Amino acid sequence: MSQRDGDAITLRRVSRRYGSGGGAVSALDEVSLAFPRGSFTAVMGPSGSGKSTLLQCAAGLDRPTSGSVTLGGTELTGLGERRLTLLRRERVGFVFQAFNLLPALTAEQNVALPLRLAGRRVPRARIREALHQVGLGDRARHRPAELSGGQQQRVALARALVTRPEVLFADEPTGALDSRTGHEVLTLLRGMVDREGQTVVMVTHDPVAASRADRVVFLVDGRVHGELTGAGADTVAARMAGLEAAPC
Repeated sequence: MSQRDGDAITLRRVSRRYGSGGGAVSALDEVSLAFPRGSFTAVMGPSGSGKSTLLQCAAGLDRPTSGSVTLGGTELTGLGERRLTLLRRERVGFVFQAFNLLPALTAEQNVALPLRLAGRRVPRARIREALHQVGLGDRARHRPAELSGGQQQRVALARALVTRPEVLFADEPTGALDSRTGHEVLTLLRGMVDREGQTVVMVTHDPVAASRADRVVFLVDGRVHGELTGAGADTVAARMAGLEAAPC
């Protein structure tokens, strides 16, 4: 089986409810989805549709109330907290809208952080490789305050990639960036999928960002409400406008 064959992550009838009794809120309602290896999937939906909850359950950051999540053959829902933490450190990468860089550390020190937290030796060559991968090989010794917003997000991307994760989860990765630097970050993500077979799952509200993905999955009220493949930004925007205008 080649790297691109099969599914990196599979969700089977995943539900996530918060609270109990009459005040319970259902954020996800029996969602079944597969994310193929080497693919780029965008997840969209109106506010409160369950996008971030879906990402958190798929990444092992939150536990479903029912259903199962499988990452590369490992069932997450049955793992204890320690094993789940180790799995996230070693097999999953995260990029968020807030860059979450430590201001006192240089770019290379921020990139090395996941390996240090895991108690692993930090090969300088691996750190430099990750920074070169995102076009920041000459900014290794700069601190976040000395970098633009787009450069900070690229450091965060290098930090997510340094462990060579099976899946990279991105939650609104361009939300704090202007359109030009957002385009640069999306081009990096797209290139990692095309050239290196990286699997990317991205939550976004931006049709332009979503159009860079192989497919766009839409959520409404915690349920999958269709998907598009190979769609342009105008088509994605039209679908979103229809979902937001639909009566509850």
